[in-house]
Amino acid sequence: MGCVYGKCCSRFRRTSGGDNKEELGVYPGQNKHILANSLVEIVNVPSHNFRLEYSVLTQRGHYPETPGKENQDSYCIKKNIQGNPDVHFFGVFDGHGQFGTECSNFVKDRLVEILSNDAALLVDPDKAYSTAFSATNDELHNSDIDDSMSGTTAITALMIGDKLYVANVGDSRAVLAVKEANKIVAQDLSRDQTPFRVDECERVKLCGARVLSVDQVEGLKDPRIQSWGDEETEGGDPPRLWVQDGMYPGTAFTRSVGDRLAEKIGVVADPEVSVVELTAKHPFFVVASDGVFEFLPSQTVVDMLHLSMPKMDVVKEMLGQGTPDMLQISIISLLTSDAAIHRTLDFSESISSNLMKNGVNGKEGL
Repeated sequence: MGCVYGKCCSRFRRTSGGDNKEELGVYPGQNKHILANSLVEIVNVPSHNFRLEYSVLTQRGHYPETPGKENQDSYCIKKNIQGNPDVHFFGVFDGHGQFGTECSNFVKDRLVEILSNDAALLVDPDKAYSTAFSATNDELHNSDIDDSMSGTTAITALMIGDKLYVANVGDSRAVLAVKEANKIVAQDLSRDQTPFRVDECERVKLCGARVLSVDQVEGLKDPRIQSWGDEETEGGDPPRLWVQDGMYPGTAFTRSVGDRLAEKIGVVADPEVSVVELTAKHPFFVVASDGVFEFLPSQTVVDMLHLSMPKMDVVKEMLGQGTPDMLQISIISLLTSDAAIHRTLDFSESISSNLMKNGVNGKEGL
């Protein structure tokens, strides 16, 4: 699989002085390879003397049968929420379905706006997250966008001082790098919400969903066998959600924003929220769509980023040649005031080569 490099189709809204900077990434073009804001941006967290360096990159997936398929991913970064220099937001939104792009863009705009306007945000971030996701989902249902069979997953990270609050709806992921002795260990800050999870599988069944792989639906495998292994080994034909009397919606995730018909069988927009206290032992964290984590374990991603960071060549390798799905990455490096080396996150060509070694092909993100 080759890779055609194209110019960035993203747009950025910036304010001078950096007092309240918002970046909204949109990728409607035909390019296979898109680097969004490949330059490193910096934001300070004065209350704990942190400096965040971040970069955002994206690539349209490789779809041989639909070469013009658009990238349905988007992202949002908002600094200094509520005018507070210690509060910053990072989000990745992975759209799916016929109107996935519209859903993704709608959610990235409205979620952070509702969250930012919540007076209780700094007092109870968990509650503010739940309220914002619920309100955004309701607004999408009532908008002009047809979200009956379209929607978006969302993985977001809200930094408040030295606390990082991660809210997840869907199968994208946030991963924290942790220094332990002489190694860097990956710590998942979110859990993929798919039928591979026993708790999620049972929850949607109680809502009326049939949970079957495509092979089971088509009669090639016994539908009575409700065991699908794990996501890493059985990702090629994952369990999906179906209504009792129809061949839809077929989602491979159990939560999303939008997906109005799937909501009736338990596909909800309720986020799972986790929190971690950031320290000098946390060199960086990653917020990315399943275009990365469906094919690479969290530890592999962290290892590649850690090893390549000094050479300034990490993420473009994630995006290098013909990645198999829409792929969106935000990498945020946490530097304390005594950091000896200025580490940038302008990445080059290592993760997609691993995808290529795995022999993965183009596939739908749903």
